[in-house]
Amino acid sequence: MPVRRDWTLALDADLVLRGQGADPAVIRGRSRALVAIAEDALAAARPLIAPAVLYRLVEVEDLRHERLTLVGGAHLSGTLVAQHLGSAQRVAVALCTIGPALEDYAAEVMQGDPSLGLALDGCGSVAAEALANSACRYFESLAAEAGEQATLPLSPGMIGWPVESGQPELLALIDAQEIGVRAAPSGMMNPRKSVSFVVGLGREVTAGGHACDYCNLRETCNYRDHYA
Repeated sequence: MPVRRDWTLALDADLVLRGQGADPAVIRGRSRALVAIAEDALAAARPLIAPAVLYRLVEVEDLRHERLTLVGGAHLSGTLVAQHLGSAQRVAVALCTIGPALEDYAAEVMQGDPSLGLALDGCGSVAAEALANSACRYFESLAAEAGEQATLPLSPGMIGWPVESGQPELLALIDAQEIGVRAAPSGMMNPRKSVSFVVGLGREVTAGGHACDYCNLRETCNYRDHYA
């Protein structure tokens, strides 16, 4: 099963602030100290980030009653799956992680310096997000080379694909331990800075839409415009 580790992640202090739930423009206008902490955290975090993407391309067999059956007998099911993957010829199943080192260091620092610890945790969040976005672009390029399109990425926990059913279905298709990831019965992954998703590929799939439209926080998220 392919594993890619050669990723370059574009990270900066503004992203770290955003990863902590703050508005970078507001913080830069009010507290240069917090910006400096974000910059220090990013400098400390970079050597601890070990990006890895494990993925598998699987042909689609058919779709019936919101259940997408894949060649080999595995399946993905749910309203969201049927809506976006029903016309796919194949799916890319992916698991992204930045490894445990940064997460462990952030927890250690949090005991003595909560501000820096929170900033380090924010680094981990944005690094995992940047890695998942880079992986999505990679799958889009694979689709384009084949004259196909790619759907938006679907992750367990989005509206129409409950995490308690979606995460086991997705992880059953790959060997997560190959990149050191384990999942609890609740669907929570360890290391926490890991992202699982599936993308549909094919000549008839719809490439439009945005993952924010299917997020449970879409009505209250302060950063919907940023992600759009």
